[in-house]
Amino acid sequence: MIIAIDGPAAAGKGTLARQIADHFGYAYLDTGSLYRAVAHAVVRQGKEPGDEAAALKAAQELDPAAIDPKAIRTGEIGQAASIVAAMQPVRDAILAFQRNFAGNPPDGAPGAVLDGRDIGTVVCPGADVKLFVTASAEIRAHRRWLELKNSGSAVSETQVLEEVRERDKRDRERAHSPLLPAADAHLLDTSDLSIEAAFKAALAIIESGRA
Repeated sequence: MIIAIDGPAAAGKGTLARQIADHFGYAYLDTGSLYRAVAHAVVRQGKEPGDEAAALKAAQELDPAAIDPKAIRTGEIGQAASIVAAMQPVRDAILAFQRNFAGNPPDGAPGAVLDGRDIGTVVCPGADVKLFVTASAEIRAHRRWLELKNSGSAVSETQVLEEVRERDKRDRERAHSPLLPAADAHLLDTSDLSIEAAFKAALAIIESGRA
């Protein structure tokens, strides 16, 4: 059983994907963390995120087990991740890992939940259930601003909104695997939904797909 969850930044897809994986006992992969890890490696080396050679090398040497979840969750790395994720060689280097995870979930799990931006369209086009989780740019920016504020960042909500809009534009207009819902994806708008309500809505969709 493969569940693909796509959507823009801060739409709530990561939280939702983890809840779904826990509920069904499936393996979970945050594919965005892979690109964030690549971006972090490039920046840590003093290189520019747009340096394709450095990004590709980092992707080829990436060890998911060594990813520092806190270090890759800064605003700077988030922006850099969307830049390296637009590079086809980098995407090719990570694609095989993602597909292997989906087809052979670790620890004998009976299924896998992957969240990202092109899971239903490119990584797992044959997924059993596809969700496209979204929310208004203003709502998503507010959520991300609260996360950053709680982590000690002094960034303004206005700046976060600008970054969210810039990232949306870059993700949707990139030449390779642009952000868009798969033709057979179920749209789930979380703008006015609590975490619990979004989870219940997602479960209803998944259960209908499993029937």
